[in-house]
Amino acid sequence: MKTNSPFDLDNTSAYEAWKQEKLASYPEKAEELVVAINNPHQLSEAEKQALTKIYRKNNMAVYVSESGEDPDKDIPFDLAGQFGLCNLNKNMGADDDGITALRVQHDALHKRYIPYTNHAIHWHTDGYYNSPEQQINALNLHCVRPAKQGGENAVMDHDVAYIHLRDENPEYIQALMQMDAMTIPENVIDGEMIRPDRAGPVFSVRANGRLHMRYTARAHNVIWKQDDATQNAVAALDRLLKSDSPYIYRLTLQSGWGLISNNVLHDRSGFTDDEAHPRLLYRSRYYDSLV
Repeated sequence: MKTNSPFDLDNTSAYEAWKQEKLASYPEKAEELVVAINNPHQLSEAEKQALTKIYRKNNMAVYVSESGEDPDKDIPFDLAGQFGLCNLNKNMGADDDGITALRVQHDALHKRYIPYTNHAIHWHTDGYYNSPEQQINALNLHCVRPAKQGGENAVMDHDVAYIHLRDENPEYIQALMQMDAMTIPENVIDGEMIRPDRAGPVFSVRANGRLHMRYTARAHNVIWKQDDATQNAVAALDRLLKSDSPYIYRLTLQSGWGLISNNVLHDRSGFTDDEAHPRLLYRSRYYDSLV
Protein backbone atom coordinates (compact mmCIF):
# COMPACT_ATOMS: atom_id res chain seq x y z
CA MET A 1 0.00 0.00 0.00
CA LYS A 2 1.38 3.40 -0.99
CA THR A 3 2.34 5.71 1.88
CA ASN A 4 3.24 9.40 2.05
CA SER A 5 6.90 8.61 2.64
CA PRO A 6 9.36 9.71 -0.06
CA PHE A 7 11.15 6.42 0.63
CA ASP A 8 8.13 4.42 -0.52
CA LEU A 9 9.10 3.09 -3.94
CA ASP A 10 5.44 3.30 -5.00
CA ASN A 11 5.26 7.03 -4.26
CA THR A 12 7.24 8.65 -7.06
CA SER A 13 5.74 12.11 -6.61
CA ALA A 14 6.67 12.30 -2.90
CA TYR A 15 10.17 11.09 -3.72
CA GLU A 16 10.70 13.62 -6.51
CA ALA A 17 9.51 16.49 -4.30
CA TRP A 18 11.81 15.40 -1.47
CA LYS A 19 14.75 14.96 -3.85
CA GLN A 20 14.26 18.38 -5.40
CA GLU A 21 14.24 20.03 -1.99
CA LYS A 22 17.20 17.96 -0.79
CA LEU A 23 19.48 18.80 -3.70
CA ALA A 24 18.49 22.45 -4.11
CA SER A 25 21.49 24.64 -3.21
CA TYR A 26 23.38 21.59 -1.97
CA PRO A 27 26.99 22.44 -0.95
CA GLU A 28 29.61 22.18 -3.67
CA LYS A 29 32.62 21.83 -1.37
CA ALA A 30 33.50 20.77 2.16
CA GLU A 31 34.18 24.34 3.26
CA GLU A 32 30.45 25.05 3.07
CA LEU A 33 29.89 22.64 5.95
CA VAL A 34 32.10 24.64 8.34
CA VAL A 35 31.00 26.96 11.15
CA ALA A 36 33.48 28.80 13.37
CA ILE A 37 32.44 28.77 17.02
CA ASN A 38 33.76 30.48 20.12
CA ASN A 39 32.84 28.40 23.17
CA PRO A 40 31.76 24.81 22.41
CA HIS A 41 30.43 24.43 25.95
CA GLN A 42 27.93 27.21 25.32
CA LEU A 43 27.16 28.09 21.71
CA SER A 44 25.71 31.44 20.83
CA GLU A 45 22.26 31.37 19.29
CA ALA A 46 23.75 32.41 15.94
CA GLU A 47 26.35 29.60 16.05
CA LYS A 48 23.72 27.03 16.96
CA GLN A 49 21.40 28.17 14.19
CA ALA A 50 24.22 28.09 11.63
CA LEU A 51 25.20 24.52 12.53
CA THR A 52 21.55 23.43 12.60
CA LYS A 53 20.87 24.90 9.16
CA ILE A 54 23.85 23.02 7.69
CA TYR A 55 23.20 19.60 9.20
CA ARG A 56 19.50 19.74 8.41
CA LYS A 57 20.49 20.13 4.79
CA ASN A 58 23.40 17.70 4.69
CA ASN A 59 23.00 15.43 7.75
CA MET A 60 26.34 16.79 8.95
CA ALA A 61 28.22 19.93 9.89
CA VAL A 62 31.79 20.79 10.89
CA TYR A 63 32.60 23.07 13.80
CA VAL A 64 35.91 24.88 14.20
CA SER A 65 36.65 25.97 17.76
CA GLU A 66 39.58 27.55 19.55
CA SER A 67 39.85 24.67 22.05
CA GLY A 68 43.00 23.41 20.33
CA GLU A 69 44.59 20.37 21.97
CA ASP A 70 42.53 20.65 25.14
CA PRO A 71 41.78 16.97 25.99
CA ASP A 72 38.63 17.77 27.98
CA LYS A 73 35.96 15.28 26.90
CA ASP A 74 33.26 17.69 28.01
CA ILE A 75 34.00 19.75 24.89
CA PRO A 76 32.36 17.33 22.41
CA PHE A 77 29.90 16.06 25.04
CA ASP A 78 28.57 19.52 25.90
CA LEU A 79 28.42 20.58 22.27
CA ALA A 80 26.42 17.51 21.23
CA GLY A 81 24.04 17.97 24.14
CA GLN A 82 23.02 21.36 22.78
CA PHE A 83 21.57 19.54 19.75
CA GLY A 84 19.59 17.01 21.77
CA LEU A 85 22.20 14.25 21.73
CA CYS A 86 22.43 12.62 25.14
CA ASN A 87 21.90 8.85 24.85
CA LEU A 88 25.42 7.56 24.33
CA ASN A 89 26.16 4.12 22.93
CA LYS A 90 28.77 2.78 25.35
CA ASN A 91 30.41 0.35 22.94
CA MET A 92 33.09 -2.17 23.88
CA GLY A 93 36.03 0.05 22.96
CA ALA A 94 34.69 3.15 24.69
CA ASP A 95 36.05 4.59 27.92
CA ASP A 96 33.99 4.38 31.10
CA ASP A 97 32.21 7.63 30.24
CA GLY A 98 30.98 6.21 26.92
CA ILE A 99 33.25 8.36 24.77
CA THR A 100 35.89 6.53 22.72
CA ALA A 101 39.45 7.83 22.49
CA LEU A 102 40.55 7.03 18.94
CA ARG A 103 44.31 6.62 18.98
CA VAL A 104 46.76 3.90 18.10
CA GLN A 105 46.55 1.28 20.86
CA HIS A 106 48.43 -2.00 21.16
CA ASP A 107 46.62 -3.72 24.03
CA ALA A 108 44.78 -7.00 23.43
CA LEU A 109 41.32 -5.41 23.50
CA HIS A 110 41.95 -2.69 20.93
CA LYS A 111 44.71 -3.82 18.57
CA ARG A 112 42.48 -6.24 16.63
CA TYR A 113 40.15 -3.38 15.58
CA ILE A 114 41.14 -1.08 12.70
CA PRO A 115 40.01 2.24 14.30
CA TYR A 116 42.76 1.80 16.92
CA THR A 117 45.49 1.41 14.31
CA ASN A 118 46.96 3.83 11.79
CA HIS A 119 45.58 1.85 8.84
CA ALA A 120 43.00 3.15 6.38
CA ILE A 121 39.36 2.49 7.25
CA HIS A 122 37.02 1.76 4.36
CA TRP A 123 33.60 3.36 3.89
CA HIS A 124 31.10 2.61 6.65
CA THR A 125 28.54 3.99 9.03
CA ASP A 126 29.19 3.55 12.73
CA GLY A 127 27.60 0.71 14.68
CA TYR A 128 26.57 -1.26 11.60
CA TYR A 129 26.93 -4.39 13.74
CA ASN A 130 24.50 -3.18 16.43
CA SER A 131 21.11 -4.78 17.01
CA PRO A 132 18.08 -3.21 15.27
CA GLU A 133 16.98 -1.76 18.62
CA GLN A 134 20.34 -0.04 19.19
CA GLN A 135 21.11 1.63 15.90
CA ILE A 136 23.54 4.55 15.93
CA ASN A 137 21.69 7.59 14.62
CA ALA A 138 24.20 10.33 15.37
CA LEU A 139 27.97 10.57 15.57
CA ASN A 140 30.37 13.23 16.79
CA LEU A 141 34.09 13.14 15.95
CA HIS A 142 36.16 15.71 17.83
CA CYS A 143 39.85 16.21 17.05
CA VAL A 144 42.30 16.89 19.86
CA ARG A 145 45.38 16.29 17.71
CA PRO A 146 45.63 15.38 14.04
CA ALA A 147 48.21 12.94 12.74
CA LYS A 148 51.58 14.14 11.54
CA GLN A 149 50.51 13.09 8.05
CA GLY A 150 47.28 11.60 6.68
CA GLY A 151 44.14 10.74 8.62
CA GLU A 152 41.86 12.45 6.11
CA ASN A 153 38.13 11.68 6.23
CA ALA A 154 35.83 11.36 3.25
CA VAL A 155 32.15 11.86 4.05
CA MET A 156 28.92 11.45 2.12
CA ASP A 157 25.33 12.15 3.09
CA HIS A 158 23.46 8.84 3.03
CA ASP A 159 20.38 10.63 1.68
CA VAL A 160 22.38 11.51 -1.44
CA ALA A 161 23.67 7.95 -1.77
CA TYR A 162 20.05 6.78 -1.66
CA ILE A 163 19.08 9.28 -4.38
CA HIS A 164 21.92 8.18 -6.63
CA LEU A 165 21.02 4.50 -6.31
CA ARG A 166 17.27 5.00 -6.67
CA ASP A 167 17.68 7.13 -9.77
CA GLU A 168 20.03 4.59 -11.30
CA ASN A 169 17.73 1.66 -10.56
CA PRO A 170 14.91 1.54 -7.96
CA GLU A 171 15.51 -2.20 -7.66
CA TYR A 172 18.78 -1.39 -5.90
CA ILE A 173 16.82 0.28 -3.10
CA GLN A 174 14.33 -2.55 -2.92
CA ALA A 175 17.19 -5.01 -2.49
CA LEU A 176 19.02 -2.94 0.11
CA MET A 177 15.86 -2.54 2.21
CA GLN A 178 15.47 -6.30 2.61
CA MET A 179 15.63 -7.37 6.24
CA ASP A 180 18.35 -9.90 5.40
CA ALA A 181 20.33 -7.83 2.89
CA MET A 182 23.38 -7.46 5.11
CA THR A 183 24.59 -9.80 7.85
CA ILE A 184 27.47 -9.02 10.18
CA PRO A 185 29.07 -12.28 11.40
CA GLU A 186 29.30 -13.07 15.08
CA ASN A 187 32.24 -11.72 17.05
CA VAL A 188 34.00 -14.41 19.07
CA ILE A 189 37.08 -13.71 21.19
CA ASP A 190 38.95 -16.53 22.91
CA GLY A 191 35.94 -18.80 22.54
CA GLU A 192 33.53 -16.28 24.06
CA MET A 193 30.73 -14.84 21.93
CA ILE A 194 30.88 -11.05 22.20
CA ARG A 195 28.11 -10.47 19.67
CA PRO A 196 25.88 -12.84 17.64
CA ASP A 197 25.24 -12.60 13.90
CA ARG A 198 23.35 -9.41 13.08
CA ALA A 199 21.18 -9.31 9.95
CA GLY A 200 19.28 -6.29 8.70
CA PRO A 201 18.74 -3.82 5.88
CA VAL A 202 21.14 -1.22 4.56
CA PHE A 203 18.46 1.44 4.17
CA SER A 204 15.55 1.78 6.57
CA VAL A 205 13.18 4.51 7.70
CA ARG A 206 13.39 5.69 11.31
CA ALA A 207 10.38 6.38 13.50
CA ASN A 208 10.77 10.09 12.73
CA GLY A 209 10.36 9.38 9.01
CA ARG A 210 13.99 10.06 8.13
CA LEU A 211 16.32 7.71 6.33
CA HIS A 212 18.80 5.54 8.21
CA MET A 213 21.73 3.61 6.76
CA ARG A 214 23.96 0.83 8.05
CA TYR A 215 26.85 -0.17 5.84
CA THR A 216 30.43 -1.35 5.72
CA ALA A 217 32.78 -1.85 2.79
CA ARG A 218 35.04 -4.07 4.91
CA ALA A 219 34.58 -7.30 2.94
CA HIS A 220 35.61 -9.68 5.73
CA ASN A 221 33.16 -8.00 8.13
CA VAL A 222 29.96 -8.54 6.15
CA ILE A 223 27.96 -11.26 4.41
CA TRP A 224 25.74 -9.95 1.64
CA LYS A 225 22.57 -11.74 0.59
CA GLN A 226 23.45 -14.00 -2.31
CA ASP A 227 20.81 -12.93 -4.82
CA ASP A 228 21.46 -11.00 -8.01
CA ALA A 229 19.47 -7.95 -6.91
CA THR A 230 21.49 -7.47 -3.72
CA GLN A 231 24.83 -8.19 -5.38
CA ASN A 232 24.09 -5.65 -8.14
CA ALA A 233 22.98 -3.04 -5.61
CA VAL A 234 26.12 -3.48 -3.50
CA ALA A 235 28.29 -3.18 -6.61
CA ALA A 236 26.49 0.04 -7.60
CA LEU A 237 27.05 1.52 -4.12
CA ASP A 238 30.70 0.50 -4.23
CA ARG A 239 31.12 2.25 -7.60
CA LEU A 240 29.56 5.40 -6.19
CA LEU A 241 31.83 5.50 -3.16
CA LYS A 242 34.92 4.95 -5.34
CA SER A 243 33.88 7.66 -7.79
CA ASP A 244 34.81 11.33 -7.98
CA SER A 245 31.24 12.35 -7.09
CA PRO A 246 30.99 16.03 -6.13
CA TYR A 247 28.86 14.89 -3.20
CA ILE A 248 31.85 13.21 -1.55
CA TYR A 249 33.68 15.71 0.65
CA ARG A 250 37.21 15.29 1.97
CA LEU A 251 38.66 17.04 4.99
CA THR A 252 41.24 16.49 7.71
CA LEU A 253 40.04 17.57 11.13
CA GLN A 254 42.46 19.81 12.99
CA SER A 255 42.83 20.49 16.73
CA GLY A 256 39.56 21.85 18.09
CA TRP A 257 37.55 20.81 15.03
CA GLY A 258 34.67 18.37 15.02
CA LEU A 259 32.26 16.62 12.68
CA ILE A 260 28.73 16.26 14.03
CA SER A 261 26.38 14.17 11.92
CA ASN A 262 23.45 11.81 11.59
CA ASN A 263 25.98 8.98 11.19
CA VAL A 264 26.75 9.69 7.55
CA LEU A 265 28.93 7.49 5.38
CA HIS A 266 32.61 8.10 6.08
CA ASP A 267 36.08 6.64 5.71
CA ARG A 268 39.60 7.47 6.93
CA SER A 269 42.92 7.37 5.15
CA GLY A 270 45.96 5.80 6.77
CA PHE A 271 48.23 8.07 8.74
CA THR A 272 51.69 8.57 10.22
CA ASP A 273 51.95 9.72 13.82
CA ASP A 274 54.29 12.10 15.56
CA GLU A 275 55.37 9.76 18.37
CA ALA A 276 55.65 12.65 20.81
CA HIS A 277 52.20 14.04 19.87
CA PRO A 278 50.11 11.15 18.51
CA ARG A 279 46.78 11.54 16.77
CA LEU A 280 43.80 11.68 19.16
CA LEU A 281 40.13 12.00 18.31
CA TYR A 282 37.10 11.53 20.55
CA ARG A 283 34.22 9.56 19.08
CA SER A 284 30.73 9.78 20.56
CA ARG A 285 27.95 7.56 19.22
CA TYR A 286 24.33 8.34 20.01
CA TYR A 287 21.03 6.52 19.78
CA ASP A 288 19.45 9.97 19.30
CA SER A 289 19.50 11.78 15.98
CA LEU A 290 20.04 15.41 15.13
CA VAL A 291 16.76 17.21 14.54
